[in-house]
This record gives sequence, structure tokens and C-alpha cells, in this order.
Amino acid sequence: MIVRPVLGVLERETLKLLRERGRLVSAMARPLLWLLVIGAGFAATRGAGAAEYQSFLVPGVIGMTLLFGAVLAALATVYDKESGVMRMLVIAPVAHHWIVLAKALGAAAVAILQALMLLALLALLGYVSTELSIPLLAVGLIGTAFTCASLGMLIAAWSRTLENYATLMNFVIFPVFFLSGSLYPVQMLPDALRLAAAVNPFTYGVDLLKHAAIAGPSAAFDPDFSAVLDLAVLAGFSAAALFIASLRFSRETAYEPLVHRLAGRRGE
Repeated sequence: MIVRPVLGVLERETLKLLRERGRLVSAMARPLLWLLVIGAGFAATRGAGAAEYQSFLVPGVIGMTLLFGAVLAALATVYDKESGVMRMLVIAPVAHHWIVLAKALGAAAVAILQALMLLALLALLGYVSTELSIPLLAVGLIGTAFTCASLGMLIAAWSRTLENYATLMNFVIFPVFFLSGSLYPVQMLPDALRLAAAVNPFTYGVDLLKHAAIAGPSAAFDPDFSAVLDLAVLAGFSAAALFIASLRFSRETAYEPLVHRLAGRRGE
């Protein structure tokens, strides 16, 4: 009963991504820009070899792809509110928390697909090590993508319009990215920034990807935390975020923009 609606949402979100080729291209351009251009510039300023620092950036740019891909995919929830699609979902005989979970899984699946495409490009460019741990990579991709999707659903639960979501997303997504271990080791940060990174769940997703040794075990720096701690934080944040989003995602909140639009048209 529950599996079919969840699979339906997953299929819908994946097909939407495959039809939007421009979105796929831009999803690859952003991390490659950071890796090949900005990474080389950062390496020059810190007096390190560009190849060494770029190897360190590989887990970070994969995490960036998961973060932006999942949060942008969660934008579809707000679009569904405005277009009236969500009204058809909330009147279905399915509990609202299953709708939130299905949308989060759909956003995570979209992000993982983008990350796998990036990994293929990185392998062609020689940035993927033969010592890569496939099990840790799989766990890292799934855990980080689902955490980022849960964050996106949390933002979507408080957004009534696409413009509102875009504002909240920019307010959240950039601090989440920069205050993590994507660009620099967490343990080397000043105390205040290290504390901010420690409470950032995305930090642990990137750290888990570092454990997979994507660019090799000697890629500049070791992970900052244990893999067990990374998984515990990712699981705990995802559960808490989806729980709060489910509470917020009441029937009235889900189709309130549609009701307002219809009321406005009647008043014209």
C-alpha cells in the first residue's frame, strides 16, 4: 500500500531530472569549476601543490553535488504546492509523513544520480583512486544525499512560494557548504569555525566520503571524525529533520497557497 506511492514519487522525480539536460550539465559544471579552477588557485595561495590540494577537494566537490542536487530537487515540493499537485497527494489515503519521506527519497535519488555522473567524469580525469572503498562510498553517497534531502524538505516545509524557498535555500546552503570540511580540514580551523563545522551535519557527510578514500588514502589530510560518528550524526539529523517537516506538513499548510489563489480569483 505504501510502497507504490513512494516508488511513484521516486520515478517522477528521476524522470524529471533526465528530461532536464541543462540541469544535468550545470550540475557537473559547478563542482568541476571548484576542483579545477578554484582548487588550483587555493593551492597556489597556500604554497601547496595543485594536484595534492585538488585530491583533497574530491570528496568535497562530490558532497557539493549531493548538497545542491538534493536541496534543489526538494524545490519541487514547493512547486507542487503552488501548482496544486500537492493537493492531490494530501487527499490520498496516505499519511503525510509518508509523503515527506517519499519526496526526500526522490530528492536523494536525484542527487545520487548526479554524484555518480560526476564520479564517472572524475575517473576519466584521473581523480579516482584504485584504492577506493566501494562500500564506504555507497554508504557515504546514500547517507549524505538523504541528509541533504532532509534539509531541503525542512526548508520546503516552511516555504509557501518558490521565491521564499530560493531565499531560505541561499541563506542555508552556502553556510552549510563553507562551514564544513569540503574546502579545508575541520581540525585546522579556528575554534569558532571548528565549533560551527562540528554542529553542521553536512560536515559529517563529507567526512564519510573522505573515509572512502576516493582520491586515495594519502590525499593530503586524513578524515576529521570516525565513520561511526559520521553515520550517527547523519542518521540523527535526517530523522529529526523529517520528523519536524512531517509535523509542519499539515494538510492546511500543504495546499494553503492554492486556496489563497482560488480565493483571489473569486474576488476579482
